[in-house]
Amino acid sequence: MKKLTVALGVAAALALAGVFAAKWAFRSDDAVAQAPGRPQSRAVPVDVATAVKKKVPVRIDSLGTVTPIRNVAVKARVDSEIVGVHFSDGATVREGDLLFTLDSRAIEAQVKQVQGVLTSAKAQLEQAERDVERYTELVARNATTQVTYNNAKTQANVARAAVESNTAQLELLRVQLDYTKIRAPITGRASMAAVKIGNFVRQADATPLATIIQVAPIYVTFTLPQRNLPDLRQALTNETATIQAFVPGDPRRASGQVTMYENTVDSATGTVIVRATMPNNDEILWPGTLVSVQLTLREEEAVTVPPTAIQASQTGSFVFVVKNGVATVQPVEVARVLDAETVLASGLEGGETVVTEGQLLLTEGARVAPRGAKPGA
Repeated sequence: MKKLTVALGVAAALALAGVFAAKWAFRSDDAVAQAPGRPQSRAVPVDVATAVKKKVPVRIDSLGTVTPIRNVAVKARVDSEIVGVHFSDGATVREGDLLFTLDSRAIEAQVKQVQGVLTSAKAQLEQAERDVERYTELVARNATTQVTYNNAKTQANVARAAVESNTAQLELLRVQLDYTKIRAPITGRASMAAVKIGNFVRQADATPLATIIQVAPIYVTFTLPQRNLPDLRQALTNETATIQAFVPGDPRRASGQVTMYENTVDSATGTVIVRATMPNNDEILWPGTLVSVQLTLREEEAVTVPPTAIQASQTGSFVFVVKNGVATVQPVEVARVLDAETVLASGLEGGETVVTEGQLLLTEGARVAPRGAKPGA
């Protein structure tokens, strides 16, 4: 009996030791599986897009101001009363259109007076020239003295001078008479008329009667950093420089060409003034408006990705590239951001699948489950 009891006790102890050993092994395996630093077996869901290689514009964004090519202040050139206003406030006027009419009666009377004096002077000149002709024959026959002949020539010269003086006076009055009809010197938009019918205006008045601003074509003036000046000059030489300007909030855009850049760089700001001429036939741009300017210098091939694909680290920018379900870190160099895409200077060749959302859960070599590919453009 004693031997049977000892045998049963040994068997029970061995069985209990086996149970504890199995539990300890299971816990150890579970701890190893959950140890930090080991790759997780579960794939991380991410959004992805395709890096696209294509032609993209080399563009510079800036702020500009719309300035008129011509701006004319309309003033009176004779002192008189306004008897007619022939345009509506803010209307478009054409060159030569009648704007104001001034009282011309006093000048017209002076014209008639000078015309009468001129007629008399011409008659006296004709008489003096006949006397010179007659005395010339008499002197040739010794029928009169040389003094008489010389006096006749003097009278003829005096009469001729009177004719020329009155002719000039008549021309001046006719010019002044023409000034009583004030016409538009350029085509453009007229301001409000500063004076109305019945007002007396003078040449010395500081306030213009109206202002006319040319709106088509028109200038857009903006500044460019001096580091971009060589590219601009090359683009102008190659005739590839184009410009678009738009008013924030307005979907329409005005196109034009760069026509001038300043001959010096502002040493205080390190910028150069650039001016573009815009046809502005539909009057999108308005004088004095602050506009956004997009200057396109040329087009070149580059790889583009969505901006959300770019991540930043202490060593620079990078993207997660997905290949065979695994995400790897790829350093990249960002050239510029263009609208809704980022243009890369280096790092990708085009065609790679990059992660655009979910990067916070990723590490080097992590398994990923793309939720769907999106075009990179």
